Amino acid sequence: MMIRHHPNEATLLSHASGGLPTALSAIVATHLAVCPTCRARTAEAEAIGGALLSAVEPVEVGAGALDRALAAIDTDMPEVPSEAADAGMHNPDLPRPLGAMLPADLDSLRWWPVGPGIRQARVGTGETTVRLLRIAPGRAVPQHSHGGHEMTLIVSGSYTDEIGRFMPGDVADLDPEVTHQPVSDADTDCICVIATDAPLEFTGWVPRLMQSLVRI
Repeated sequence: MMIRHHPNEATLLSHASGGLPTALSAIVATHLAVCPTCRARTAEAEAIGGALLSAVEPVEVGAGALDRALAAIDTDMPEVPSEAADAGMHNPDLPRPLGAMLPADLDSLRWWPVGPGIRQARVGTGETTVRLLRIAPGRAVPQHSHGGHEMTLIVSGSYTDEIGRFMPGDVADLDPEVTHQPVSDADTDCICVIATDAPLEFTGWVPRLMQSLVRI
């Protein structure tokens, strides 16, 4: 797998420090599973953070602080059925942690039409809910910008937009400054997983009208 597009430095630092929203962090963690370059960059960020923490003067915490912290961690963990996790990891296109959220057979998901040649499936629970888009060959996602942070990871197939060509394992790490229109390449469906912290902002009136109906 030749990966050409990676999360930016600020995103990796935020992921390493635990500052990313859960769904965005799941995208980064999945990319790290297949990208040794970003794993090394993240390890460096974690090492720097550890060194900074070691220099901080320790403070005394109250009784029961550890129990409360562990309970909060348990609450934030995604509720993924074990059978789904086992099935997902049989698919070589689905590295952890994304493989733990999806079935081995993506066709078994409930895909909803959101435009000509474009279908959507929502997976996960709570903050870890992400969207999969399935774009038919040669079809274009309506042109849009972003109200916040959007991360897209290519699972299979490929698309091309104003930034370049994105293939399996590639990540589009986009902010509100970017306006683009992904077009699926002509040989096969493009399946990608998307997480956002704000709604998309479409330039056309028809996609804007559809947005409230299909929740994108």
